[in-house]
Amino acid sequence: MKSLLSWFVLIVSIAILISSCAKSDDSKTASTDNTTSSSDDSSDNSSSSSDSTAPTVTSVSTTADNQSAVSITDNITVTFSEAMDTTYVTTSTSDTNCAGTIRVSSDNFSTCVKMSSEPAGSNSNQTFTLDPSDNLTGGTTYLTRVTTGVKDTAGNAMSSQYETSSGFTTSSSSSSSSCSGVFVAVAHRGDFPLGAILRSCDNGESFDNATSPSDQQYSRMGVAFGNNTFVAVGGYSDMDLYRNVIEIARSVDNGESFSAVTSPNIVSHETFNEVAFGNDTFVAVGDKRQIMRSTDNGSSFDNATSQLDGMTSNIPKLHSVAFGNNTFVAGAQYGQIVRSTDNGSSFDNATSPFAVDSSNSVNGASFGNNTFVVVALGGKIARSTDNGSSFDNATSPTANDLYGVTFGNNTFVAVGASGNILRSTDNGSSWDNVTSPTGNHLSGITFGNDTFVAVGGSNDSTGTIVRSTDNGSSFSTVTSSFAQNLTGVTFGD
Repeated sequence: MKSLLSWFVLIVSIAILISSCAKSDDSKTASTDNTTSSSDDSSDNSSSSSDSTAPTVTSVSTTADNQSAVSITDNITVTFSEAMDTTYVTTSTSDTNCAGTIRVSSDNFSTCVKMSSEPAGSNSNQTFTLDPSDNLTGGTTYLTRVTTGVKDTAGNAMSSQYETSSGFTTSSSSSSSSCSGVFVAVAHRGDFPLGAILRSCDNGESFDNATSPSDQQYSRMGVAFGNNTFVAVGGYSDMDLYRNVIEIARSVDNGESFSAVTSPNIVSHETFNEVAFGNDTFVAVGDKRQIMRSTDNGSSFDNATSQLDGMTSNIPKLHSVAFGNNTFVAGAQYGQIVRSTDNGSSFDNATSPFAVDSSNSVNGASFGNNTFVVVALGGKIARSTDNGSSFDNATSPTANDLYGVTFGNNTFVAVGASGNILRSTDNGSSWDNVTSPTGNHLSGITFGNDTFVAVGGSNDSTGTIVRSTDNGSSFSTVTSSFAQNLTGVTFGD
């Protein structure tokens, strides 16, 4: 009996011990769970700390690969470093006042481009696209500004205003889709229309009047093309001011219309006779050694300096200018030739084969195949193969005055008095006469679209235009009813 009792006591004791151990384990487990929960709460509190990073603009772009030739119908895209609150991404949609947090302007934000709607978000509201309500202006530079009014989704504003440094420039737009290339000619003053600017959209077969910026008695003398822009130069006599007035006109719509450009403050107020383009720079030359240049697509001009030898009692005129191999070369009234290797900022003397005399006026200049060619009164021709540093005489078949020269398809063609036309196929070394369809003076010539076009006029101020489509071997007359002499011509594509 004692034995049974002993066994009973032992069994009960073991049961109590097991029960006690189980409770201890549950307590430990509960303690561990509590610890984990506390840790999780701490982690949650840490992850919910506020975002205080200010957003930035990472890019402003258009769809064009070349931001210097953007379509006038293109949109503008602004991308931020993070998602933005669309409430604070706005623009001007009612007028051209500069309103909203994203602004696009071509006049330093005096006015802004009116958009068709508020910026459209994409890329999780990091990218916004602006759609102008109308076409942008051709040949114009636009800047984009993003103000500190924009905010990200956490409410952070940009720390400082953003503005593009150089912006984008639109390409010139042509109202005539058939124009793959345009010839533009300018006229000396005469009967109506005064100082006309003419334009051909059919490879020089016919010309029409372009819109001219003034009704003054302008004598437009020279015209050039570059960066989708035509620039014409000249001048007129103002009888009220008792001096000549410089005239500059500019077109960014493929020569269809021209607007006036403010000229620099040149003391002599003389006429400018010719203009050339190279290295994103227009350089114009004129009377009394005057030289002016533009590095903003002809929007404004500044004075340059020149140095001419001889004729100290008279200040010679500069009649011609051409560009090639990073060099501008200009010809003067008394046979001098000057050159610039610093983009037209300053000019120094080149070695000229002509005596310093008014009978040697250098009236035309051109460049091709690493050769500069100049033409002068008395049928004189000179050429340079050392980048315009020195010139040597070339053999000329005429004694008639020469006024213009150009290069195209490995051929130089020169024109002059009494309809004289000369041609060289050996880089200006030797020249031959070409049968001319006119006896009128030819003042200027250019090349484009495999076509040479020359312009001039008669003593009774009737405009003359001739053209060649066989590399200058022969020329035919273009019908012209313009009652004034044409003085210059250029080609733009």
